[in-house]
Amino acid sequence: MASYKEIVTKAIIGKGKKHFKDKYTIEAEHTPTTILGCWVINHQFKGYKSGDKIGVDGSFDINIWYSYDDDSKTAVINEKIEYNDLFNVRVRDNADLSGDTDIIVRSLKQPTCSSVNIEDNNKVSFDIEKELGVEIVGETKVKIAVEEDEEPWDEIVDDVSDDTLKEIDENVDENYIN
Repeated sequence: MASYKEIVTKAIIGKGKKHFKDKYTIEAEHTPTTILGCWVINHQFKGYKSGDKIGVDGSFDINIWYSYDDDSKTAVINEKIEYNDLFNVRVRDNADLSGDTDIIVRSLKQPTCSSVNIEDNNKVSFDIEKELGVEIVGETKVKIAVEEDEEPWDEIVDDVSDDTLKEIDENVDENYIN
C-alpha cells in the first residue's frame, strides 16, 4: 500500500495575457502638414503585486516624423510615454498571493503605432497597441505516492559455461613463476 508525501516547490500559480490599445496626444513644435512615420523604441516594464491584482509599470519612447510648412520641412517629435496597467490574473487552485511570489512579465507583442492623426492646434494623436503576459510564481504543494516496499535485487549471472571453467582449469599452470 502506498503512502503519500507532500513536496513544497515553486510553480506557476497564475498566468494570463491582455491586449491593450491606448490613445495618446502630444503637441508638435510646428503645425504638421503630413505624418511621415511613427515608431516605438526602448520598451521597458516591471511587474508588481497590488492587492489581489498585478500591476505593470512601463515606458517606451515614441518618435513621430512629420512635415510642416506645406511639406517643405520635416521634424521629429520624441516623447517618453509612461503607462501603468492592471491585470486581474486568475490564480490556480485557490493559491495564496499574500506569500512570497515572483511576478514575471513578458511582452507578447511589442508596442506598435497603429494609427496617427493630425489634430487642431499642433496636436498629434496616435494609437499604441501592445500585448503583455503575466506569470505569478509562488510556493505550492505537490502530493505524491511513495512506495514503501523495496524492489527485490536482480540476480546477476555470469555467462560462463561449465566447458569454459574446465578449459581454464586444464590450461592454467600453477607453477608459472618457477
